[in-house]
This record gives sequence, C-alpha cells and structure tokens, in this order.
Amino acid sequence: MKNEVTISELMVKMIGYSGGNLHDIGHFMKVYAYAKTIAECEGVSAHLQKTIEAAAILHDIACPLCREKYGNTNGKYQEMEGTALTEAFLADSGLPEEMTRRVVWLVGHHHTIDPVEGVDHQILLEADYLVNAEESGYSARHIRNTREKLFRTRTGTALLESVYETQSQEQEPAQNAVTPSLT
Repeated sequence: MKNEVTISELMVKMIGYSGGNLHDIGHFMKVYAYAKTIAECEGVSAHLQKTIEAAAILHDIACPLCREKYGNTNGKYQEMEGTALTEAFLADSGLPEEMTRRVVWLVGHHHTIDPVEGVDHQILLEADYLVNAEESGYSARHIRNTREKLFRTRTGTALLESVYETQSQEQEPAQNAVTPSLT
C-alpha cells in the first residue's frame, strides 16, 4: 500500500497541475490558508482537518477545463467537472477511501450553499467566500448579506468581520484603489 500523501505534497502537485496560472495558484493557496485556520480554530478532528485542507487545495481543479470547454468558470460547471478530475488527481494519493470520497464530494459542492452538509462543507464555503469577496470586489451590502445567509462558524464570521467589516460599516470597498507612496 502506498504511503498517504501529505497536504504539502498535494499542494505541490496542485501547483504543478495549475500550469503556471498565478491567479489560480494564488486563489487556492488563500482558500487553503483560510480553511486551515477556520478548521483549526473550530477544533475539528485531525482526520477532518486533512479532509478540509485537501478540499481547499483542490476545490477549483476544474477551472482550467471550464475555461477551455465553456469559456468561463461558472460554479455549477466547476462542480460538474470537478468530481472526475478530483478522483483522478487523488487516485494514487494513498488517502483513505472515505476521505477521498468526501474530498470529491466537497469539490463537487463547493458552490452549493443550500443545503450545507457538514462542518467541512461549511468551512470550505466560508474560506472560498473570504477570498472571492476580495478577488471579485464584492460590495459591502453583498458581504453583509452573505454574512447573514452563509457564515455559521465563529472563526469564519470573525475573519469576515475583521477583513471586511471596517469597509462595510463606512463605505463600499474601493475598486482598484491606488495606495500613495510613502517615499
């Protein structure tokens, strides 16, 4: 039996899989960091922690295919195409079968917010939103509405409020704002 792949090994493999697309790599690295943080702070088991981290790394595995096949990365296309890609990606990982099945399921549902099926699903949704809000320049109203409708973990909610609440209390986030030089 093959040794079980580490999260770091999955990360390296996924970076290679991404073919140098810096946006995709940066995105899943940020989602991974938030998911890892939320899961640790919420006190999930080591098994669930690894499941969440693996899903966070692989959640957008279908983006390159979706760009090529559909001309966009619509979430439903990602979910539809992502399951088979994730199964193939993890085929030689040595991960327990149950964990692999759950990671595949999470990748196939990472844009499905109703119903949320498990704390691992909740954490992945929250982590992905934290990154998407910044990358897509979501409005303060969108962030407030999503906080009410989606966020359930204590840590995810605290992170959302820490990162975005000052802006949402005062004004809409500036689009492409330029920071003045201090030199």
